[in-house]
Amino acid sequence: MEISNNIRAKVLIDALPYIQKYNGKVVVVKYGGNAMTNEELKEAVMSDIVLLSLVGIRVVLVHGGGPEINEMLGRLGIESKFINGLRYTDKDTIDVVKMVLAGKVNKELVAHLAEHKGNAVGLCGIDGKMITAEKAEGANGEDLGFVGNITKINVKPITDALENGCIPVIATVACGNDGNTYNINADTAASRIAAELGAENLILMTDIAGLLRDKNDPSTLIPFVNVSEVPFMKRQGIISGGMIPKIDCCVEAVRRGVKKTSIIDGRVPHSILIEILSNEGIGTQFK
Repeated sequence: MEISNNIRAKVLIDALPYIQKYNGKVVVVKYGGNAMTNEELKEAVMSDIVLLSLVGIRVVLVHGGGPEINEMLGRLGIESKFINGLRYTDKDTIDVVKMVLAGKVNKELVAHLAEHKGNAVGLCGIDGKMITAEKAEGANGEDLGFVGNITKINVKPITDALENGCIPVIATVACGNDGNTYNINADTAASRIAAELGAENLILMTDIAGLLRDKNDPSTLIPFVNVSEVPFMKRQGIISGGMIPKIDCCVEAVRRGVKKTSIIDGRVPHSILIEILSNEGIGTQFK
């Protein structure tokens, strides 16, 4: 469909207040789910991030890479094992995680951003001891191998990249206090990084519309949640299953000073732009 110049002008004018609001501010985007594996969606995300960077928004991209890790483990004949939703990470698996996340996925994302004329730099939590961690245990004391809990975030490698006009692209592996390397949940890492940077917004991209009052009915999307409501919503069963850790990350970020956090549907093309450059946004916002 051909769009008239008048409509193009109106879109830009409508976006202007939000560009002004976010100019010079940090926005952390956790990139994962279908938006990482669908090529059309991936191109939309890359163009969104470059556009936001060009209008003066300081975007930090934190990424996962579960499907790519699973694929490589399968090719190497290493069994994927999960304990209560967390990947059991033995010595062979952590080597694959480092190789796939910090190598393949991270550098491919940097290359994709460059194709869209974006100036990006690939980093991982080991660089400059950006993410320091200690060994984590499962909810019932299970051994998770080389899975870590974050103990410290050093934002200097990130702020250095931002000051040089770059988009930091961060793979979430961490250096351990004990000299080991640890696998870190990407949502958790994005939350802590956003807090330490004093971000204006943390955006978690998912494969659902947001928080639903009825998980089987997308029309029951809850657009706004005050973090004080979260415990009640858990008791009511509105927040359950895999949404619990994601929303806990949102709550933690807000309590640590992030102005707003959002869970958005990464299956919608240009969902990042809709979230940032419109009044209604998309998905569920937490304040």
